[in-house]
Amino acid sequence: MARDLRGFIQLLENRGQLRRITALVDPDLELAEITQRVLQSGGPALLFENVKGATIPVAVNLLGTLERVCWAMHMEHPQELEGLGQKLGQLQQPKPPKSPGEFIEFGKLLFDVIKAKPGMSFFPVCQQVVQQNEQVDLTQIPMIRPYPGDAGKVLTLGLVITKDCETGTPNVGVYRLQLQSKNTMSVHWLSVRGGARHLRKCAQAGKKLEIAIVLGIDPLLIMAAATPIPVELSEWLFAGLYGGTGVNLSRCKTLDLEVPDNAEFILEGTITPGEIVPDGPFGDHMGYYGGVEDSPLIRFHCVTHRKNPIYATTFSGRPPKEEALIAIALNRIYTPILRQQIPEIVDFFLPMEALSYKAAIIAIDKAYPGQARRAALAFWSALPQFTYTKFVIVVDKDINIRDPRQVVWAISSKVDPQRDVFILPDTPFDSLDFACPKVGLGSRMGMDATTKISPETDQIWGEPLASDPEMATLVTRRWAEYGLSDLELGAVDPRLFGYEIDGGR
Repeated sequence: MARDLRGFIQLLENRGQLRRITALVDPDLELAEITQRVLQSGGPALLFENVKGATIPVAVNLLGTLERVCWAMHMEHPQELEGLGQKLGQLQQPKPPKSPGEFIEFGKLLFDVIKAKPGMSFFPVCQQVVQQNEQVDLTQIPMIRPYPGDAGKVLTLGLVITKDCETGTPNVGVYRLQLQSKNTMSVHWLSVRGGARHLRKCAQAGKKLEIAIVLGIDPLLIMAAATPIPVELSEWLFAGLYGGTGVNLSRCKTLDLEVPDNAEFILEGTITPGEIVPDGPFGDHMGYYGGVEDSPLIRFHCVTHRKNPIYATTFSGRPPKEEALIAIALNRIYTPILRQQIPEIVDFFLPMEALSYKAAIIAIDKAYPGQARRAALAFWSALPQFTYTKFVIVVDKDINIRDPRQVVWAISSKVDPQRDVFILPDTPFDSLDFACPKVGLGSRMGMDATTKISPETDQIWGEPLASDPEMATLVTRRWAEYGLSDLELGAVDPRLFGYEIDGGR
């Protein structure tokens, strides 16, 4: 499979996970409405080949299932993601090998790093067509408007590349951009993100910030850009580790920036520090329209693209959305990295329904009093992505944290609100969280739902109920004899717990 957007689309088609839409579809609202319904049913990726007002096809819902996210990572099963997380954890906090076995494993990791280093391409296909200055017309790209209250057309699935003007270290991020005119867009990024840091440095140095937007790439690169890595490391290196071979880069036509050589589009421009325009509102991942914010304005002076390009896009909103499925995959990758920093953590889970980062459920191997609170506090500072996690629930290692029934049971049976719930007031927060009393400032809640040990409680904790092991074995052996072989052993009908199936009546 070619490591580009077209190769991934071909893979999906070969596996029956792509539907081509030849009917005329409007990129204003209609395309997103179709995609929303397909995504919610776990349906295939879509390639709209007849988009109103455009000659460029639009690919969407490429990563709309966890299975397809794994395929993008060159894996077949979600369990393989943890192995990748272990490798990344070793890179983030390397330890000298202490035994021959560890030395061999460390040598394998170094070899992987060498293979992952990016290469350079001098004849990039992303520059087959070049348009500069007055030729630039961003309205030719079939950007979509997902919701009726959106301020305009939006670009959501592009890599935004900038460079530190002092150190030359690049940053690759995924930010939302709003079309402002035929050659300008505003970029919406949080002040803690790499692009915003680079802009502040350019402002101090009295320079413009060079910025490149990369559209239509190997989805693997989207995953690498979304992974939390140390500032001094390169997303290209991580993408190479993800894929097993280095990413081929090429230099922009007019900027001192490097971009993937096989992208569909490259937009080249600059930001003048202090030049801002109103951005928004847009439907966001919280499930509401965001506000209007003054955001940096990008002036584009060059667009390059492949012949007959394809435009790939997505959009935010209340889960499930593609971003939520990506977050589930990253959850698996984060787990070994988190264990390395907080050893007592056995597993952790970010439920999609909690926007994949607002609530975390952590299972720990509890050994001493107060350990659950320590684990919650350590979690909030472990990775930048967890800065805005509102709720952390800590349970024992024998709780299946992906089963809401078990988690609710642990909360209900093991938590005394006065003793086990703690609040951190007035902490920095996501400006899109309307539940916060002040913009960018909110509180966090930790909950200890573990079994209490002395001196956490004076109560003698009851013995947990369990079947007699010998009888359980006997019943399992005789299950077919009872005439119950058509019933799955251990399966529980969710309707017994008040959950509806297929939306109920």
